[in-house]
Amino acid sequence: MDHLDKRLFRAAFLFLTLFFISSAVMAQSTRQLIRSGDKLFNQANFRSALPFYERALERDPNNAKALYRAGISLIAFDKEKASEYIYKAYQLKPKVEADVLYWLGRVDLVNYEFDKAIQHAQNYQKGLGKRDEEGKEQAALLIQHARNAKKEVANAKDVFVKNLGPVINTAFSEHSPVISKDDNYLLFTSRSAAVTGSKEAADGEYYEDIFESRRLGPDSWEKPTSLSGRLNGTGHDASIQLFDNDSKFLLYRNENKSTNGDIFVSSKEGETWGAPQKLNISTGDFESDAYITPDGQTIYFSTNHFSQNGDLDIYYAKRQPNGSWGEPKNFGNGVNTQFDEDSPYFTQDGMTMYFSSRGHNTMGGYDIFVIKFDSVSRRWSRPENVGYPINTPDDDTYYRLSGDGSLAYLSSYRMGGYGEKDIYTISYIRNAIVRGHVYSLRDSTIVPGVELVFTGKAANNTPLEYRDVTKPDSGNYQVTVLSARPYQVTLSRDGKLITTEQFEVPLSLNDTTVVEKDFYIDFEGTSGIGAQAFAFKRIYFDTDKYNLRPESIKELDNIVRVLKANPSLRLSVDGHTDSRMPDSYNMLLGENRANAAYNYLVSQGINPNRLITVSYGERRPVAPNDSPENMQLNRRTEFNVIRRADEKK
Repeated sequence: MDHLDKRLFRAAFLFLTLFFISSAVMAQSTRQLIRSGDKLFNQANFRSALPFYERALERDPNNAKALYRAGISLIAFDKEKASEYIYKAYQLKPKVEADVLYWLGRVDLVNYEFDKAIQHAQNYQKGLGKRDEEGKEQAALLIQHARNAKKEVANAKDVFVKNLGPVINTAFSEHSPVISKDDNYLLFTSRSAAVTGSKEAADGEYYEDIFESRRLGPDSWEKPTSLSGRLNGTGHDASIQLFDNDSKFLLYRNENKSTNGDIFVSSKEGETWGAPQKLNISTGDFESDAYITPDGQTIYFSTNHFSQNGDLDIYYAKRQPNGSWGEPKNFGNGVNTQFDEDSPYFTQDGMTMYFSSRGHNTMGGYDIFVIKFDSVSRRWSRPENVGYPINTPDDDTYYRLSGDGSLAYLSSYRMGGYGEKDIYTISYIRNAIVRGHVYSLRDSTIVPGVELVFTGKAANNTPLEYRDVTKPDSGNYQVTVLSARPYQVTLSRDGKLITTEQFEVPLSLNDTTVVEKDFYIDFEGTSGIGAQAFAFKRIYFDTDKYNLRPESIKELDNIVRVLKANPSLRLSVDGHTDSRMPDSYNMLLGENRANAAYNYLVSQGINPNRLITVSYGERRPVAPNDSPENMQLNRRTEFNVIRRADEKK
C-alpha cells in the first residue's frame, strides 16, 4: 500500500468511526427524548409529552413508537395530525403497541371515518385475551359510538353552528359559557396563557380561570379580562350560571388543586363580584356544575359523591326555610347512567332540561341530551340525543340558552376550531321568503303563468320542494323556503320546460328574511325559447377519477328531460381537470370525464348527433389550483348549448 493509499484508508476509517459514533449518540439522544416523553405520557400530561416526541421525530422521522405516542397525545389538539401519526406508526410497525388497533379506531371516529372505526375496534376485540374484560368493554363502546355517530350524521339537523371567534377562543381550552339575560355579557372559562396563575396543572395545562367579555356587535366581542383576585383562586375556577336577575353567579372552585372541587356563589357588589361562598351541597367529593331555578327554590348539580364507581350523576336539592339546601336526591328518570352525567340546564319554564352525558346513545365523549316534562303524566321523557351537528364524535358540553332562547352556547372540540375546546353558538335555521318577477329576456316584459319549482335538500337529505306561479297582472311569484342551502329552480309554462337555474338562499336566523330574485327567460308569446334560456349545472369528479357520482346522475337526468323537451337543442360536453398532473395526462382525463357524461346521455335515449365532446384539461380553471376546495371546483364537466347558425347572440 503506497503513501496515498494509506492516507485514503486512514480518512475512510476515521469517517466510518465518526459516522458510527455519531449514529450511536443520535440514537441514544432519540431514545432519551422518547423516555422523557413517556414519563409525562404515562401521567396523562400529553401537552408536555408531545414536544419530546416531536423532537425525537425530527431526528428519526420513522420512529414508530414516537409517532404512535405523539399521535395519541395530539388527539386533544389536532385530530387529523393524530390520525396521520398513528396510521404511519402502524404501517411502519403493525405491532408498535398492543392497543394500536383500538387507537386507530379512536382517531377514525373523531375524523368521521365510522366504518373504519368499527372495523379496527372489531379487529382489536378479536385479538384480546379471554380475561381482558376491560379491553373488550372499551372496544364494544367504541363500536357503539361509531354506529351512533354514523346514524346521527346521516340524519343531521338543520342548525347553524358558529365558532365565537379568535377573540374569545384560543389554542387552549375555552368552555362553560355563561351569558347574561340581554345576551351582551359573557363569562367563560379558559386554560389559555392569559390565566392569572402561571404554574401548570398536573396535566401540563394552565389552571382554569374565569374570564369576562362584553359584546361589541352582532359578531364581535371585546378582549376578555380575567376575573382575578377574589373570584379566581390559585387552582381551577370555572363559570357555571348567572341567576337572580344576573346579580348572582355560580362558579366551581378547586381550592386545594386536588381532583375534587365544590360549588360556590358570588354576589354582585357594584360593578365587581364579591368573595365566593361555598354552598352546603358541597361534599368534599367532586361537584362539577349546577343550575338554580328562576324561583331560587331548587338546585340541580353534578356530583360523584353518591356513585359507586366514581362517575358523575345529576342530583337536586330543595331550599330550606333557613336558606340552606336540603338533602340531595337522585334525579333518576333514566337520566343517570354508569357513565358521567353533567351540566344540567333548564329552559325558563322549567319544562325542558339539557344535560351532557357520556352514556345513553352518545356519538363519543360527552353529547348533549334533552328531556321534556309531560304535565299530564307528570313524568320526564326519555333522554334524547339532540343530534348532529350540535353533537360530534368528541366532547360537547355546557349547553346554555340565550335570554330569549333564540340560540344556544356550548363548548365543543370539533374540526375547524382554534385548538382544544372552543365556545360555539347554535342557531336553528329558519325559513326565508324568496320573491321576485319573471321577465322576458327579449323585451323585459313580465311573463305570467310561469311555474317555478324550487327543489333542494334538508340537512338529513330529505327532499324539499316549493312552488308558485307568476301572477297574471304582475308577473311576480313568492315562495317560503328553508334557508342556508342551494336550490335548483325549474321554470316551465303550459307544461313545457323553459329553463333550470341554480340559486343559493342565504342563511336566515329569523322568519322575516326576504330575498329578492328575478328570473329572465327567452320568451315571446307562447313560444320562442332560445339557447340562452338554458343553464345547466356542472358535475364534479373525485381526484384522478372519471366515474359519475350519484349527484351527477341526478343532474344528467335533468339534462335528459330538457333535451327531450327541446328536440332542436344541441350540447357541447366539456371535460376539465385540476393541475395536479402533466398537461397531456390532464387532456386525456378531461376527455374521459366528458365521455362519461356523453355516454350516460346517449344511454338515456339522446341522439349522439345532438352532442359533441371537448377536453380542455387544466387549461380553463374556474378557480386557482391552490387548495383542495378550489381543485374540486376545477374537476368538472360542463354543458354548453350550441347555438344555431340563425340564432342571435
